[in-house]
Amino acid sequence: MEMIRVNSSAMRAVGYDPTTRRMRITFDQGDSYDFCGVPLHIYEGLMHASSKGIYYNDHIRDRFQCY
Repeated sequence: MEMIRVNSSAMRAVGYDPTTRRMRITFDQGDSYDFCGVPLHIYEGLMHASSKGIYYNDHIRDRFQCY
């Protein structure tokens, strides 16, 4: 999965695989987390959000767990 660096105080990089709908976020402290079943519009919304931290909290956090 290709990771794209993002301009964010909370995140370093985001990757997305549209085939598996898996998204990976590397946070500023260095931890990476995978999110499963993420619709493309959620990934695109994150990438275009002026505040990635707020978008993450409102649309991604505590959702899309990988089992």
